[in-house]
Amino acid sequence: MARELGLNPKKFGGLANHKQEPWKAPLPDFIEDLYWRRFGKEKPDPVRSIEQIVDDNERKKVDRKAKKQADREERPSVPPREEDEDPF
Repeated sequence: MARELGLNPKKFGGLANHKQEPWKAPLPDFIEDLYWRRFGKEKPDPVRSIEQIVDDNERKKVDRKAKKQADREERPSVPPREEDEDPF
């Protein structure tokens, strides 16, 4: 979370002195609060590689096509209308 906020890990010592200055929040709580203010969520999204994202998208695409094909096969075909039949 701290890296997404742009915080430098080498400078955490100056931020993590809540024992000397009791009005400061502990560092993990401080980072969580900053993250909530900036991104509006409690935790970052799971980190996935580009390859994982592409694989997931391909798998979803194949699943959607298979479901669509199965729906087409389940749907009963409409019998053709006879020409003498008056629709009105």
